[in-house]
Amino acid sequence: MRQTEFVSARRNLQLRGQARGQRGISLLGLLFWGVLLAFTGVVAARVFPTVLEFYTIQTAVNRIAASNPATVPAVREAFDRTQQIEYSIVSINSKDLVISKENDKLQISFAYDKQIELGGPVYLLIKYEGRSR
Repeated sequence: MRQTEFVSARRNLQLRGQARGQRGISLLGLLFWGVLLAFTGVVAARVFPTVLEFYTIQTAVNRIAASNPATVPAVREAFDRTQQIEYSIVSINSKDLVISKENDKLQISFAYDKQIELGGPVYLLIKYEGRSR
C-alpha cells in the first residue's frame, strides 16, 4: 500500500506540472516585439515634429483670422511675421495660403504634403490640410 501511495503521489505531481505548462515569452517572441516596438518608436519620433508644426500653423491661421485684417496682403504679412517668430513653421509660407471671405468673415485655408524618410527607399507621406475657424 505504501508503494501505491508513492506512485499515486508521483503521478499527481506529474499531472500538476503538465497542467501548468510553461509561462513567459520565447527568445524569438521577445526579439519580434522588440523590433516592432523599436520601429514604432522611430516612426513616432519622426512624425511627432510634423504634427507639432501643423498645430502651430493652425494656431497662427486662427489667430490671424480672428484679428480680421482688411486686405489679403495684410494677412500674408501677418503670417510672415508669425513665421519669423515661430521657428517650427518651415513647410509653407504666406504664398501657400488660400484667403477668401465667407459671410463677411475671413477664411484662411492651407494644405501641404510632408514626406518622412523611414529608411532606404521607404517614405511616409502625410497630407495636412487646415482652415481657420
